[in-house]
Amino acid sequence: MKYLSLFLAVAFLALSCGQKNSRSCCQAPNASDATAVFASLSDDAAFRNAHPSPETMSDTTFQGKMVAFDTESGEKGNGYLVSAAPTNTKYLLLFHEWWGLNDYIKKEADFWRNELDINVLAIDLYDGKVTNVADEAGKLMQANDPLRSAAIIAGAEKFIGPSADFRTMGWCFGGGWSLRAALQLQARTKACVIYYGMPEQDIEKLKTLQSDVLFIHPDQDKWISKEVVSDFEANMKKAGKRTSVHHYDTDHAFANPSSPRYNEQAAKEARAVVKGYLMGK
Repeated sequence: MKYLSLFLAVAFLALSCGQKNSRSCCQAPNASDATAVFASLSDDAAFRNAHPSPETMSDTTFQGKMVAFDTESGEKGNGYLVSAAPTNTKYLLLFHEWWGLNDYIKKEADFWRNELDINVLAIDLYDGKVTNVADEAGKLMQANDPLRSAAIIAGAEKFIGPSADFRTMGWCFGGGWSLRAALQLQARTKACVIYYGMPEQDIEKLKTLQSDVLFIHPDQDKWISKEVVSDFEANMKKAGKRTSVHHYDTDHAFANPSSPRYNEQAAKEARAVVKGYLMGK
């Protein structure tokens, strides 16, 4: 696969927004960072074709609400918030696929609030843009500005307040951002879940991670390959961090019920693993 060598060569150069002793989100990202590598895949027709358009969800009743918050970049950030009842200070931050903050992600927020009795904020990294067309999704992903996304995450952190702690979870494009957010939020991060996202591979950056990582990996994924995941495991070990990888004989997007690639049995098994992990956090 022509992209495999690219992954292995440049993923090690990934640069997260946060630095070990700085909370600034205004440092220019390395052009070869993990999210940039993943975004470049949208130039590949095979990658785009591997993302069939999601089906329209029949149930569009939601338990939460859209919220807006200030960011350092001046523009408002947005997210879908489902609050816990009774109120607590535990938050799960969700990061959407390359389609944007769509109904599926809002349903995931509702689901995890109910499963964990936790506040859930699904963060919009596309500033309101949503699509169900792969070509358009690829353009949105490539147009995503890491500095803007880091500013949105920082704005969400400030909006939630200083007493909260965080868990992060994302899928596909959002899987990479789940890890980047965990790095950015530093000691406030209690857990990180990656569903088939491009992981940070820079050992020095991984040393700054304050949580372990749960990685959900479909073994048929040709882009977030077994080699990419194995390298991540090795680099996490070198960084002195813990990671747990759960493998499923499925393909990319298997956990999305709105995707034609949805595998119900594997998705249920993965959800049980994720729930068990997050329950302990």
